[in-house]
Amino acid sequence: MTDFILPILFFIVALIYSSVGLGGGSAYTAILAILGIHYLIIPTTSLTLNLVVTSMGMVNFWRNGHGRLGLILPFMITSIPMAYFAGTLELSEHIFHILLLFTLALVAIRMYFLGEFKFTFELSGIPKWSVIFSLGAVLGFVAGAVGIGGGIYLVPLIIMFGLGTEKEAAGSGPLFIWGNSLAGLIARTQSGTFDLQFIFPLAIAVSVGGFTGSYFGSFKFNAQTIQKIMGVVIIIAIMFLFRKIV
Repeated sequence: MTDFILPILFFIVALIYSSVGLGGGSAYTAILAILGIHYLIIPTTSLTLNLVVTSMGMVNFWRNGHGRLGLILPFMITSIPMAYFAGTLELSEHIFHILLLFTLALVAIRMYFLGEFKFTFELSGIPKWSVIFSLGAVLGFVAGAVGIGGGIYLVPLIIMFGLGTEKEAAGSGPLFIWGNSLAGLIARTQSGTFDLQFIFPLAIAVSVGGFTGSYFGSFKFNAQTIQKIMGVVIIIAIMFLFRKIV
């Protein structure tokens, strides 16, 4: 039944996540773990699907003027090499799930309890760039270590720190995810855990969902709708991970 259920689930995940500028790696990872897929295959599968979905997101969000290279590139200078380095590491399955659950929980808390609260960078010059480069490095390492693209962390942080609007954050997220996913995937495929036969039907499903979701996310949904959808998806992912851990 997994062969039939997974493509349907992943189509839905890609549809929702792509509408807010994300690839869905956190949800793919959670679902695969719950269904008992070997944890060494999970990261390469999630990263590959991230590449597919965020490719659609970059086209639909950026052609409508929501993406800003100046916003996202400084983060990627340090995140990509750190994502590659972290992708070469082998975390235990238990640590993998705890790290992802903790990060998603912080994002959910921000959205539902600190909805109007925003940090703002008051720094300039060297201090400001030091913070940006450091944050990119941390996010890249976490992304590569748990096998996701990192947008689930960066998109809310862009909003929290007042670096861009919700639309700009959603538009910039796909590029960040794409770069980190590619770096992490290159590192992880060297271990021989890339299963093309398993990944191919899932890639077809998320390509359809990703194009549809990013189209409606970039054209139709307002900022409040996007945040509500993002919050619901994150809570679902948290429930999946919590059930697996306990």
